[in-house]
Amino acid sequence: MAIVNGHQKAGQGNKCRDTPIHANRHLRVICIGSGASGLHLMYKMKREFTNVSLDVYEKNPDVGGTWYENRYPGCACDTPAHNYVYSFEPNHSCRFAVKYDLRKYIKTQHEVVGATWVEERACWVVSIRRPDNTILNQECDWLISGAGILNAWRWPAIPGIDKYQGQLLHSAAWDQSVDVAGKHVGLIGNGSSGIQILPKMQEKADHVTTFIREATWISATPGMEYRKYTDEEREEFVLHPDKLTELRKASEKAIGEIFPVVFDGSAAQKQLEGFIKDRMIEKLNNKDLERLLIPDFAFDCRRITPGTAYLQSLTKPNVTTIYGEIKEITETGCVTADGKEYPTDVLICATGFDTSFRPRFPLIGREGRDLAREWELEPRSYLGLATSGFPNYFMYLGPNCPIANGPIIFSIELQTEYMLRFLNRWQKEDVRSFDAKKEAVDDFMHQKDVFMDRTVWTGDCLSWYKNPRDGRITAVWPGSTLHYMETLATPRYDDFSVEYNGRRFAYLGNGFSQTELNPSVDCAYYIRDRDDGSSLFRNLMSNVDTSEPMDVKSLGKQGKTLLE
Repeated sequence: MAIVNGHQKAGQGNKCRDTPIHANRHLRVICIGSGASGLHLMYKMKREFTNVSLDVYEKNPDVGGTWYENRYPGCACDTPAHNYVYSFEPNHSCRFAVKYDLRKYIKTQHEVVGATWVEERACWVVSIRRPDNTILNQECDWLISGAGILNAWRWPAIPGIDKYQGQLLHSAAWDQSVDVAGKHVGLIGNGSSGIQILPKMQEKADHVTTFIREATWISATPGMEYRKYTDEEREEFVLHPDKLTELRKASEKAIGEIFPVVFDGSAAQKQLEGFIKDRMIEKLNNKDLERLLIPDFAFDCRRITPGTAYLQSLTKPNVTTIYGEIKEITETGCVTADGKEYPTDVLICATGFDTSFRPRFPLIGREGRDLAREWELEPRSYLGLATSGFPNYFMYLGPNCPIANGPIIFSIELQTEYMLRFLNRWQKEDVRSFDAKKEAVDDFMHQKDVFMDRTVWTGDCLSWYKNPRDGRITAVWPGSTLHYMETLATPRYDDFSVEYNGRRFAYLGNGFSQTELNPSVDCAYYIRDRDDGSSLFRNLMSNVDTSEPMDVKSLGKQGKTLLE
């Protein structure tokens, strides 16, 4: 280094950048999936980011995710539909992608089949299978998974299922050409999809034999009762949007208010369990069915499922309920543990999904670590959206996120907001990588386990919330949805290992703020006649980008001078 007038000058390789603070470097993002998560990410990035390449790969022929794939008879929300929308989009519409011009980011029938972190370049190399079965390899700075947890459907592990000669269906891969009229239908499962399918089958089939292996609490909780809105009511919502807002707020409040029932032995839990039990007894009005269907485990140990029509269908003369395990499936039907065979023409498997949270393709992080192997015994996340050893990687609805604690779409919105803070900082502060620290993951998992000990979720029931190996709760958040919102509101950056591209303060650039280089912005915005409560740092990380390289010596030659 040279010394000039007593000042030690940096060498040529350390010249100051000719850009203002927080200049937007180019950001490459790949998102897996275009369901509710992927669509919201696109929407927010389109509105708030510049200098970005965003590619969204969708394995299906169209957007929609879970709601594209699940088209079985009776398919519906198990929460109020007016609350199964984005907080800013009160009217659910399958045209969301078109309305906000998002399809330009999406490539359908493109399935991600692998992703590897390349340390030397601090990027992900993602492998995508195109419609012609060729593989496209593409680099990105950030990889975000919106693949979801309810789209890897699975057949039940029952011997002989491959021998069945009738029509075999899965609820998540429904064959619309199948007609059950005049046929004997077998239905395996009494989870959310099975509960919705039975009433439709009962109406059309000659007979339905439904196989269940565990009782479950079935009834709408207060504020979540099913109803169909008339055309007149919907028109009223169009003419008076405030009435729809009132309805949404009332439903949201009702959903949130039942959170205390998750605490085992609480007054709220006992009160609501008694209410639901009385409703089930009233609808069944059959001692044998009551004995089979009303659980002896606590209410909410399994996912709450509204299903008044299901309970009524069980009482119909053309429905037979068989309780217990199916020992095997033959060419013509199902054989139960007592050796009795039940012939069927159509066999419907409403047996759910792979909910292990393990990726279905090789996801290789640092030091060759495969996330599927890492999570073979237990999925371990940081706040349900990141994990250690997989830098610049976020996942929507990961392990222990709020999927049963309140409105799930709002949780997706919260996760998007959180993720974009990291992407914003990466873009503006010349960050190379963010990687959740192992000790942060371990500490979060410990807190989660301590909390879960107090809840009904750890009760003696079959539930996909649990790790089947040891019963630990892997699917739900240790708190309410509002609790999750407050947790994500202020990112704990110290829980991440942060690496920079060279000098950590190089992003300070040429000493100018983007604000003072933008002629349309009030550079004295902080001068007020009173303290209005607004932050003096309001535009600290603004995404308004005025970061083109500049020659500071020419500043006085650009129209008005610095002395005017």
